[in-house]
Amino acid sequence: MLFSKEKNRLVCKNGCETIWIESWGDNSLRVRMTADSQMDTNDWALTIEQKECNPKITIEEIEVVEPWYKGEERESHKQKFNIASITNGKITAKVNFEGWISFENEKGEVILEEYWRNRIRIDRYAVPINVPARELKAVPGMSDYRLSLRFEAYEGEQIFGMGQYQEGNLDKKGATLELAQRNTQASVPFFVSSRGYGFLWNNPAIGNVSFGTNKTEWKVESTKKLDYFITVEDTPDKIIKQYAKATGTVPMMPEYGMGFWQCKLRYRNQEELLHVVREHKRRGLPMDVVVIDFFHWTKQGDFKFDPVDWPNPEEMIRELKELGVELMVSVWPTVDSRSENYGKMAEQGYLLKYDRGVSITMNWMGETSFFDATHPGAREYVWERCKENYFDKGVNIFWLDEAEPEYGPYDFDIYRYYQGSALQVSNIYPAMYAKAFYDGMVKEGMDKVLNLVRCAWAGSQRYGALVWSGDVYSSFRAMREQLQAGLNMGIAGIPWWTTDIGGFLGGDIHDDNFKELLVRWFEWGVFCPVFRLHGERPPFYPLEEEFRDGTRMFSSGQDNEVWSFGEEIYEIFKKYLFLREKLRPYIRNLMKEAHENGAPVMRTMFYEFPEDDTCWKLTNQYMFGSELLVAPIMEEKVHEREVYLPKGIKWVESATRKVYEGGQTIKVDAPIDMIPIFIKEGSDVEVYGEN
Repeated sequence: MLFSKEKNRLVCKNGCETIWIESWGDNSLRVRMTADSQMDTNDWALTIEQKECNPKITIEEIEVVEPWYKGEERESHKQKFNIASITNGKITAKVNFEGWISFENEKGEVILEEYWRNRIRIDRYAVPINVPARELKAVPGMSDYRLSLRFEAYEGEQIFGMGQYQEGNLDKKGATLELAQRNTQASVPFFVSSRGYGFLWNNPAIGNVSFGTNKTEWKVESTKKLDYFITVEDTPDKIIKQYAKATGTVPMMPEYGMGFWQCKLRYRNQEELLHVVREHKRRGLPMDVVVIDFFHWTKQGDFKFDPVDWPNPEEMIRELKELGVELMVSVWPTVDSRSENYGKMAEQGYLLKYDRGVSITMNWMGETSFFDATHPGAREYVWERCKENYFDKGVNIFWLDEAEPEYGPYDFDIYRYYQGSALQVSNIYPAMYAKAFYDGMVKEGMDKVLNLVRCAWAGSQRYGALVWSGDVYSSFRAMREQLQAGLNMGIAGIPWWTTDIGGFLGGDIHDDNFKELLVRWFEWGVFCPVFRLHGERPPFYPLEEEFRDGTRMFSSGQDNEVWSFGEEIYEIFKKYLFLREKLRPYIRNLMKEAHENGAPVMRTMFYEFPEDDTCWKLTNQYMFGSELLVAPIMEEKVHEREVYLPKGIKWVESATRKVYEGGQTIKVDAPIDMIPIFIKEGSDVEVYGEN
């Protein structure tokens, strides 16, 4: 292994492989490796300019004797080799003479080291099974590589973050996760370890990661390089804030994002939508956003209102704004082959390409192709159409659906983008989709950009992406899974996150079991970053016309307004609508924190209380900001639950005003109209009663 120093970078060369280890923000390092003559220049998520650091880089010569030589033989078998290290604040990377990399904190403790099983180490024997830590294996006949990276596993380590996966585990240790975007799955490959470091897999290629008990292993099938970022700090909140400096933070959320959003599948026409908003306001209820969902358009890819159902959108939007309501409109990345934009987009290379097969990525409600969000020209073209047909008419929020994108078959090796093959770059699609609208809206003078997106990758947050958990089922199990998904999204750097209250798929509004679920989900929704009611609510209304101008029409689910589920539920919903309004000043401060330093809005218990060992094990309660402990009811027919109160402070039960010492688990009542909330003693935040 040959070492050299280039400014703030340690360069390690071994044959055709080159490794760069360099400072990348406070207490952080970036590691890259290539087997090509030049390093690939893509920075992927790490595009935020970093302040100049002056790391300490050392290269020194040592004498090494293979460990089986004893006594006098040792002197005659000594060999001289170089080793190297780079220190940036609290983190040090050490590279031994064979190229093995390990990372230490400022105390000299190893926090992470590569997994090698095929060579000799100075301090111990290796197992000769020929398993290296890093592999870039050329794909025969191609210019890309299969990549594997392996790290040692540590007993007792916990892993949090990695985005959104539909399963019940908050701690991802022991999990195998697909590095791919799907409906309800968002791969955001940053995690925080209980060993005191954060790690970003800075590679948008399709692959897998296994956080095994014997090793951690990252694998992708097609890429140009190895690229990751590692940061060290004393507490999880400091780790996440350092990560935010490397990948960006959300804008400041606009005021209308903090209240109640009304949505259903789907308001079919202008009069129906206006009737709902007028009735909501007639009842004196707060509403900040109302939503026009999909298939309000002429054809997919036309990016405009169907004038039959939406004859005067400017007048509609004017009335909504007078009522204090913003309109959000759904946009899909699909372009129908019959769309007025298809020919030009295909001619300009603005659509996904296909290495083989038919050029259709989705054939649901039309034969469509996705626009290529990695293409700067395509991003600008789609924005210009949406600006002309929506933004210029007064629409300030977009619902960027199908953002994975949701391929018909998920055969990633078929598709090709402007920026590379889908195998290599597909995971960055939702971030680039959000960027198309963010860049356009900023260009038009907006500084508080907020758009709802059905997926995310590392860095999506800086493009104003509010991520929701996709088309999840209406069940208590799904509700429980959304809690860990939201908490892990916050750890992964995505602070704006929400769900379809009540779940999306299923949900009979006349079923008492569903009504119970809906109430519990609605109560929890108040204490999510965005408070939004949505769902398909079958059975669908019958279609008045199946086709219009040769385009298939789409129906609508049952009513989904707060008064649609009976008087008793309406009174509960009304109570929580006004409770959210009372929390608005507090929520505004949380959004400011997220904007300024990347702090999650929903926080794991250990984020706020890292010194309390119990908080690292809690999965069914969380902190909403630093002052409110939220203990949602996520089980059927449950009217009480246990809550752990972190030690070191006193806690006030908001509903009863009882004060409890921290460091204990208590049982509290939770009638159908109550979600247990505890407040730090001395806080001025109000929930159920006066503080």
